[in-house]
Amino acid sequence: MTLLVAVAAAWLLVALAPAFVRLTGRHAGWPLAAGMLAVLGLVISAWNPQQVVRESLPWIPALDVALRLRLNGLALLFAVVVLAIGAVVLVYSSSYLRQPRSPGFYGLMTAFAAAMLTLVLADDLVVLFVAWELTTLCSYLLILRSGPAAKEPATRTLLVTAAGGLALLAAVVTLIARTGTTELTAALAHPLWREDPGFATVVAVLVALAAMTKSAQFPFHSWLPDAMVAPAPVSAYLHAAAMVKAGIFLLMLFAPAASAAAIWSPLLVGVGLWTALMGAFFAVRRADMKELLAYSTVSQLGLLVAVIGVGTPTAMLAASAHVVAHALFKSAGFMGVGLVEKRTGTRILTELRGSWGMLRWDAAMLILAAVSMAGIPPMLGFISKELLLDSFLTAASPALSWTLAIVATAGAVLTVAYSLRLVLPLLPGRLGAAQPGEHGPQARAWRDTRTMSVAVSVPAILGLALGAGAPLLDPLVRPAAAGAARVDAVSVSGIYLWHGVNAALLLSVTAIVLGTLVGLRLRGTPVPPTPQRWSGVLAVQYAQRGIIALGRRVGDLTRSDAPAANLVVPIVLIGAAAAALPAMWRGWPRYDEPFLVLDLLLLLLVAAGVIAVSVATRRLTAIISVGVAGFAVVLWFLVLGASDVAVTQLLVEILTVVVMVLVLRRMPRRLRPSRPRRRVLAVIAALAAGATATLAALVFTGHREISDVAAFFLREAKELTGGTNIVNTILVDFRALDTLGELVVLGIAAVSITALLEARRAVDRPVREGTSAALSNARANAVFLTTVGRIVAPVMVVGSAYALLRGHNDPGGGFIAALIGAAAIALIYLAAPSDEIPRIERSYLAIAGAGVVIAVGTGLLGLLDGSFLRPLHFDIGSLHLTTALVFDLGVYLAVFGVILAAINRLGLSPAEAVRTDRSSERSVR
Repeated sequence: MTLLVAVAAAWLLVALAPAFVRLTGRHAGWPLAAGMLAVLGLVISAWNPQQVVRESLPWIPALDVALRLRLNGLALLFAVVVLAIGAVVLVYSSSYLRQPRSPGFYGLMTAFAAAMLTLVLADDLVVLFVAWELTTLCSYLLILRSGPAAKEPATRTLLVTAAGGLALLAAVVTLIARTGTTELTAALAHPLWREDPGFATVVAVLVALAAMTKSAQFPFHSWLPDAMVAPAPVSAYLHAAAMVKAGIFLLMLFAPAASAAAIWSPLLVGVGLWTALMGAFFAVRRADMKELLAYSTVSQLGLLVAVIGVGTPTAMLAASAHVVAHALFKSAGFMGVGLVEKRTGTRILTELRGSWGMLRWDAAMLILAAVSMAGIPPMLGFISKELLLDSFLTAASPALSWTLAIVATAGAVLTVAYSLRLVLPLLPGRLGAAQPGEHGPQARAWRDTRTMSVAVSVPAILGLALGAGAPLLDPLVRPAAAGAARVDAVSVSGIYLWHGVNAALLLSVTAIVLGTLVGLRLRGTPVPPTPQRWSGVLAVQYAQRGIIALGRRVGDLTRSDAPAANLVVPIVLIGAAAAALPAMWRGWPRYDEPFLVLDLLLLLLVAAGVIAVSVATRRLTAIISVGVAGFAVVLWFLVLGASDVAVTQLLVEILTVVVMVLVLRRMPRRLRPSRPRRRVLAVIAALAAGATATLAALVFTGHREISDVAAFFLREAKELTGGTNIVNTILVDFRALDTLGELVVLGIAAVSITALLEARRAVDRPVREGTSAALSNARANAVFLTTVGRIVAPVMVVGSAYALLRGHNDPGGGFIAALIGAAAIALIYLAAPSDEIPRIERSYLAIAGAGVVIAVGTGLLGLLDGSFLRPLHFDIGSLHLTTALVFDLGVYLAVFGVILAAINRLGLSPAEAVRTDRSSERSVR
């Protein structure tokens, strides 16, 4: 259970982050970093080089979804990068941050790390996707909180990466549907990858698209430089270990299976090398150190994607080594740039000339990181770059392999050039001296920067140490490469600083020489950005505007106060359904019961109510007519023996009439006359709807056999749930997740009602007085209701509780009980002598919210028995109890809260409504 404990501990750090901030302020980075290293220790202690470590905890057994975790070489590599770099960045943040922003920052950073750890350890497709989306959300929030200028870049980042999430979702759904399992290992090893080229191609392309959006590959690269508005710690973690590395991990994870698709290798190699060249070219032309590093990340990720596309064991070894090298030099680079900016007030290259005397050690560490980024010995970056070039040289046919290697070398030349451009102003002597007419940077007072200096030094020096002692990395990178290439670790060669004189070394030396010449040529020459009429940022902006415009057009179909406009879509859908009904005809239904005269009378009563609504000229008359039709249906249900349905319908009719009458106070007394043409259309629509309903009734009642699902409920409900009320057991046991979703909708409805009626244009509209009062004295008019209410309301409240408690075995349940309770409240309201003060002053939003919280809490209790929302059963003597009753209580409160909100808000006078808004808000707070 070590892996499960490690993941739980990572998420526990997220929960503890606010407490650490309250106790230690911005220095909370220290205990959180210690916790992250402790989690890393747990992961390493679980590592077994001889076999893959697997652990599992049931989540949704019915869907074969579990919290499955797997620790192999690939997962270990990325877990070490995520947690180790995360710890260093948190320590750096403790000195970098200002106090007001610390609580949210530390919570999101630890959540980012926990989501990444869950992602790399996941052995379940659903868990993998959830963790993937959590990284998207964390990155968006971290960028968003970086200041007013961060809103648009954060939104663009979310749009691009969320689009990749949709691609991954499609891939996950396809995998589960075709392989029949959610277990990641089994799905990737399924023979379908080799047997069905179409399946392999579709999933491979979807996975590649998802990874490319996350890893900023062309044409999805624009979000990464755009996100540089984030502070240095966020940029360091996002670029070095978290967000962008998620895409690389996904490609390496799927590479053994997806390589069966012919498009996989050309797609990754082509897009990767193009992105590498493009990113390096843009980086050379940037004068902002942070922007330069951002485009550098795009370029380096392109090389990683391309070498993963090669797919050989050597290529996977190169990718694994470069993941570590890139994490070290890029984290040191971004943190170093942040430190330089704090100490000098600028990160513009031309403004930093002559800064060596001011920075010294910090400049030296940033230079060390840049040397590794340029691939110069004896840094780890040199080893990984040489492995990358060797992988391209051995990729395919000699002609193709040399073509790939030359393109990669061109990217390496530009890498050396922008690395040199980055550090030239920081160098001592003439190389870093200010040009004539320039003034060097001015030192700025800042808090103690020693902590930041140490944090920058750790990855920079590690890049040097691991370059000189490269074999020390073998236990980490060789198993990762073996897992990504699906070969034994012994068949993967080790990494060394010196591999002898070979073609890769010659290409590497060529890149260093040419890159140095280019970098020196650019020294002192401002390189303006390439003029662009079109860019990735503009593309995302246009896409965003297009999506919003499309949504507005779709919304315009129903964005109208006219009922006819809102009925267009339902009428079209009903018409489509009606067209399919004749194909389902199986003959006339057979009725064993005789047709009674009472049935005819009730039918005529319903028809009379409907006709009265159609010809009514007053709104109150129409409401009364609707009530007549509804109560006639209630009587019909009783005659047919459906007592529980009749009770529900009766309560709904009562409350509907009450709410509609309250709404009437704010509307004109008479209905607006309609035009003759509109009446004809309404008659045609009504006849069509009636004919469709009749045909549907005949078709579906003609299917006399009981469905398998219905037979299962009838047969197993008592045994599985302990209840005999089939309807209630379906709502709170078998389909509780559906019911929970409906409760959330009810909670949203309560909030919406309150928000809608809080609008001043709604509450300030003058109320029409004297529209329905039979007596001039309001108190005299309420005498009858007051007298009856005192007797009936308590009985209804008791009946409400009784219906709730008996619902599992007899007609009743949370929904019906809530309707009874709400009807009692309506009676109390109607019996009140004045509408100026609400009779129930409790927060109805809190009541509805409590219902949702109770329902969710009951679902979490079900995890004790292995599944969310699974009811727990226990006996107290002869009394059998179940948590389904508690869930039903949540249903009760949610329904009761939304009805109370409607009555409370609509029943108040406008002036009092404004005052009640404020008191309600205070009660919620």
